[in-house]
Amino acid sequence: MAAGNTAAGTGTLALVGPGRAGTTMTLALLELGWEALAVAGRAPDAPSTQAAAACLGARPTLVSEAGRGATLVVVATPDRAISAAACAVGPSLEPGALVLHLAGSVGLDAFEALRGMRSDVRVGALHPLQSFPSTTMGVERVRGAWAAVAGDPQTEELAVALGMRPFALPDAERPLYHAAAVVASNHLVALLGQVERLAASAGVPFEAFAPLVRSSVANAFGVGPARALTGPVSRGDLATVEEHLRTLDPGERDSYRALAREVARLTGRRDSALDRLLGDMRNAPANPDPDPEY
Repeated sequence: MAAGNTAAGTGTLALVGPGRAGTTMTLALLELGWEALAVAGRAPDAPSTQAAAACLGARPTLVSEAGRGATLVVVATPDRAISAAACAVGPSLEPGALVLHLAGSVGLDAFEALRGMRSDVRVGALHPLQSFPSTTMGVERVRGAWAAVAGDPQTEELAVALGMRPFALPDAERPLYHAAAVVASNHLVALLGQVERLAASAGVPFEAFAPLVRSSVANAFGVGPARALTGPVSRGDLATVEEHLRTLDPGERDSYRALAREVARLTGRRDSALDRLLGDMRNAPANPDPDPEY
């Protein structure tokens, strides 16, 4: 069967970039009936390459040879290395093979050089909008996750076969989309890191905040972020906000103040007193005298 006619749920594949995301997505494809032929990384004998190859039941190989016999090649390198990796695997690609990357910040432009040297292959981009802390947990999270797709129609077919919810994303929108993904994942985790620090300072278990966090996130997606707001800024309780700022360690104030400004933005309410309170006070005394206006 020609590679271009391969059904989305079956075929042979190779993985270039044996990290968590690539290994997770490849494992998910194996569950659909795909066969992993090769894994390529920094070198065939590199520990990461050997581990991924053993996990997937594939042979470790050079990047330059990874495409042989594969109808699908998944490029899961760091974003900046996708173009070079695709060009390196290019000579070994089978005619009609689909070359797919998993990055969120770049699109089909990452394959421009590959398409210049191999016009007989197809390209696609599939970014799973999900975090994969481990391959085991990752495979469980693939189904139901959203995925940004672009390129050859088989890319979307693969996402659907994996139980994902694909949406088309043009290359021009990828930087903004990826920024949103970083805020939703990394920045949210960093914010919870601040919760953990403040909780520890108060002698309260971090786990005690889990129900509040989960219900707040559920509310935001259930009724929208603006309607889900609670707390002193949304109520206009400036005295409490000021007390928080006085109590917080100086190293914690900037992030508190920045997020409080975002809460104020969501309320849509203009409050000059709040604006002054949440302004840059890094050079202010640690315990300023209360402003009578508050």
